Amino acid sequence: MRAVQSGNLAVVIPAFNEQDTVSGVVRVALELTPDVVVVSDGSSDQTAAVARLAGARVVELHCNAGKGAAIHAGLEATAAPYVVLLDADLVGLTLEHLTTLAQPVLRGELDMAIGIFSEGGFMTDFGNRMTPHLSGQRATRREWLLSVPRLAQERWPEPAITYALKNDNVRWGYVELAKLSQVMKEEKRGFWRGVKHRTRMYLDLLTFRRRRKRDLPDPTHGHEPS
Repeated sequence: MRAVQSGNLAVVIPAFNEQDTVSGVVRVALELTPDVVVVSDGSSDQTAAVARLAGARVVELHCNAGKGAAIHAGLEATAAPYVVLLDADLVGLTLEHLTTLAQPVLRGELDMAIGIFSEGGFMTDFGNRMTPHLSGQRATRREWLLSVPRLAQERWPEPAITYALKNDNVRWGYVELAKLSQVMKEEKRGFWRGVKHRTRMYLDLLTFRRRRKRDLPDPTHGHEPS
């Protein structure tokens, strides 16, 4: 698959302190489309400069607002009708992976394709298989993703996206991304800091339902008590 027609597809890469890996992800993304947007989510390292040097357009958030806010900012930075979302810490990414993700959506077969690692490494494969709905590798229609409730408010937006997928009755499915992996949090931040970060992430993910219910309108609002 050659690079797609300019303006039709964008790649959005949310990134927080990923200076060591983001350039490799950007360079492969540019093989698919010239519209590659990296959103530096309050990074304190050289993520923004490295991504810009690799050829991406860069949106810089001044504080670490979370992955949902970064994705939303990236979607706002492009007008492409289709987007591919990628994590900034991928290892072994190829154009074939991006094609596998994008083609079912571009062909109109799916509204969202979700990539699952295989043969990329025991820990990353295991994590993806156990919680495939948390994968950061996705292709979808930009307009639909922007309509997902709480997208910009969720630090980890995958549960909000999953809830919307099921309730909007959109067509979605998983695709395998062979020999692709990502740098584990424990590798990037050191073991204990990585464990702490992972624990906070899962706690945030597990409390999504409570936050969603809290934001629902009060069914008694506007009615006089009986």
